[in-house]
Amino acid sequence: MTIGYLRVSTDKQTVENQKSEIRAYCNDKLKITVDDWIEVVMSSRKDLRDRKIDELLSVLSKDDKVIVSELSRLGRSTQEVLQTIERLMNLHVELHIIKNNLVINPNNKNDFVSKAMVTLFGLFAELERDLISQRTKEALKSRKEQGVKLGKPEGTLQKSKYDEYKDRIIELKNLGLSLNKIVSNHLEPVMGKGNCSVQSLSTYITKRGL
Repeated sequence: MTIGYLRVSTDKQTVENQKSEIRAYCNDKLKITVDDWIEVVMSSRKDLRDRKIDELLSVLSKDDKVIVSELSRLGRSTQEVLQTIERLMNLHVELHIIKNNLVINPNNKNDFVSKAMVTLFGLFAELERDLISQRTKEALKSRKEQGVKLGKPEGTLQKSKYDEYKDRIIELKNLGLSLNKIVSNHLEPVMGKGNCSVQSLSTYITKRGL
C-alpha cells in the first residue's frame, strides 16, 4: 500500500500542492498510484496525535510506502522528525521524501544508502536526546544552586511514554485483550521493541487507574 502524507500549518493553506507533487512523483518515477491519503490541516504547535502521526502509523504494514513532499511534514522539530522516521523504520516501511530526493528502505539489505541513512538518523536521534538530557541536567543544577526547590508536588503523576496511547490502551483493555496482546500486537509496532513491556504497562494502568 502507498500512502501520501499531507500536512499544512494553518487552515489558510491547502494540501493540494503537496498532493499534486506526490501524485506526479508516484506516476512518473515509481509508476504506481497512491492508495490512500492522510490529510492534516493543523497548527504545528499541536502534538503528534493531533497531527495524525499515530493514524498514519496505525494503518501501515511491512513493505508499505509513505510519500511526503519534504521532511518538515513529519514533525515540528528535528527530534520529532527523527522519532517519526525511527518508528517508520521499526515498521519496515519505505519512506520517500521528494524534495530531498531521498528514499529510506529498511527492507533492502543491499541498499547501502538506506542502511547508511538509517544509521545516521539513529545517531542523530541519539545525539539530540543526549543534548536535551545534558541541557536539562545543567538547568536543574543551576536552579538547585540558586536554591529553587526541585521536583513535582506530592501526588503529581509524572508524564509517561504511554500517555500518547492512553485512549487506545483503554479501548483495547475494554475489548478484553490481555496486556501481553496489547503490548505485542499494538504497542511494540509503534513504540519499538524494548520500549514497552507488560510489566511497565501494568504499572501505568494501575497508577492511572485505567
